[in-house]
Amino acid sequence: MKFKIFAYLGLILLLIASCKEETTNDNINKTEKEQITTQMKKKEVVYQVFTRLFGNTNTTNKPWGTLEENGVGKFNDFTDKALAEIKDLGVTHIWYTGVPHHDVITDYTAFGISNDDPDVVKGRAGSPYAVKDYYNVNPDLAENVDNRLQEFEALIERSHNAGLKVIIDIVPNHVARNYQSLTNPEGTSDFGANDDTSVTYHVNNNFYYNPGEAFIVPEWKNGYQPLGGEDHPLADGKFEENPAKWTGNGSRASQPDMNDWYETVKVNYGVRPDGTKDFDELPEGFEDKDYKAHFEFWKDKVVPDSWVKFKDIALYWTAKGVDGFRFDMAEMVPVEFWSYMNSNIKMANPDAFLLAEVYNPSLYRAYIKKGKMDYLYDKVQLYDTLKHVMQGHGKTDNIPPIQDDLMDIEHHMLHFLENHDEQRIASPDFAGDALKGKPAMVVSATISTSPTMLYFGQEFGEKAEEDLGFGDPTRTSIFDYGSVQSVVRWVNNKQFDGGQSTAEELELRDFYKRLLNFTINSSALMGNYQDIHLYNQQNTEWYNDKVLSFVRWSDDEQLIIVSNFNADNTYGFELQLPEDLVKKLGLSNGEYEVKDQLYGNYTSVLKVEDGKAEVRIDIKPLESFILKIKN
Repeated sequence: MKFKIFAYLGLILLLIASCKEETTNDNINKTEKEQITTQMKKKEVVYQVFTRLFGNTNTTNKPWGTLEENGVGKFNDFTDKALAEIKDLGVTHIWYTGVPHHDVITDYTAFGISNDDPDVVKGRAGSPYAVKDYYNVNPDLAENVDNRLQEFEALIERSHNAGLKVIIDIVPNHVARNYQSLTNPEGTSDFGANDDTSVTYHVNNNFYYNPGEAFIVPEWKNGYQPLGGEDHPLADGKFEENPAKWTGNGSRASQPDMNDWYETVKVNYGVRPDGTKDFDELPEGFEDKDYKAHFEFWKDKVVPDSWVKFKDIALYWTAKGVDGFRFDMAEMVPVEFWSYMNSNIKMANPDAFLLAEVYNPSLYRAYIKKGKMDYLYDKVQLYDTLKHVMQGHGKTDNIPPIQDDLMDIEHHMLHFLENHDEQRIASPDFAGDALKGKPAMVVSATISTSPTMLYFGQEFGEKAEEDLGFGDPTRTSIFDYGSVQSVVRWVNNKQFDGGQSTAEELELRDFYKRLLNFTINSSALMGNYQDIHLYNQQNTEWYNDKVLSFVRWSDDEQLIIVSNFNADNTYGFELQLPEDLVKKLGLSNGEYEVKDQLYGNYTSVLKVEDGKAEVRIDIKPLESFILKIKN
């Protein structure tokens, strides 16, 4: 039965692909065209939610507050109603951030879990990227700690029932200094358990060591004290680790700096201290081969022990129904490992959603093609450029060249305006006004075929004003117990209906809902793209560098997208479509109605004469139009 279903779906996708082959970007090669059209018919939207913050309605938010004082959200807060509302927002995937069991200061010794040392834990709730046990989940998130894994498994099932695919974090570059799994599957050993600690490096050691030197807690600066200076039996400036391990960000010092990732240790992937590789490399041309060929390549190779450990972890969660992973700081791990890891995941689940942090544009293509990543953050190009425009000191002229530069991999560059590492749009250090995110979100969500990501609270204009202890205001803290005020109002005592939300918050959420639902149902947004901004900059009176425009189209849908990033000025102009684009769109002489697809209250007329086209645009401050051409 399973084979018949896949065969039937394959036939449908093949028909769609054949209909769209001529409508994908001209400068994407045939292989890439086939990959896009057969793998994904419509856009995808990832909703990142910080799991322990989502359902917490305790508004105390005391700096360095305990779990009992500030409260904590639970897996069970994601009720059927909550998940249905997230799905209806226009979401296809939900990324539960902070699920694997990481270091926390709350005492769970009654459940057989060892205490974690505040000298090597950031915050009181701990960093979700200092994982202590990859085969279990954060006990903070469970109603019954003994049943915490079962509670997460139930959440996976509820999410699937709501039509959402589930993503969790895996952090292959580093683990917590005190990694210790209580629930290893049979035959699995902890990271470091079998290491030869008498040497700095061995290919099958999981960590790097400084033999003969003990770890020393960082020297605290600028008045910092663990737990804000509160007395704690383990906050004594000491942590037993002998010999000292190298720190997660690569520091080799036995006493790392407090700005290093001192709470973690670097995982060894068979890269010698001098940087040379102690494993097989992919043959030339393997970047053009699919994941099945990569899987076959590694089958008869001996790989470092750390590779096997993380592969086993990924397959453990895949078997439990997790649909994909977000890989932290992927570029700090050799690309060959990703070829091995991701091809194994794809063999288990060909539809797995694999998203990674890679911030060096020169590495993008290697990690996509050789490493078999599905998606990378488009952070240092599109996000950073949009942020400058939103802040009022950047030009929209800088956006089209980014799309040109990434055109061969544009489908793989996930777009976002907020995530747990970045400042909130509404915070004073970013834009100071959530409404300034509206034109940027339209551009981010419609300019390419790539997925869009939304960070919980973004849809309400969350400001992240609280000082909760280790974390700083402007970013929602990932290290402290607390709650997110705009989300608390929407959760409304677990009614998940916005009953306490302000009118402004509900209006902004409605905008996001309209936009995201349009994107996941639009064929044009999986089709062609052409910039018309630079053409209009040169040829259109009153058009300027605070406006951006481009065209997206498929066989059955043609869109003109216009956004005004200026918070003060309304602009009016005759937007022009160049002759080559008019020809590609197949527009003959005449008049065509265009209507906005976001709110439906703006219409205009596209006039085509002698191969040229123009449409009157009157666009208010921070307004955007997704204009559909009616043929």
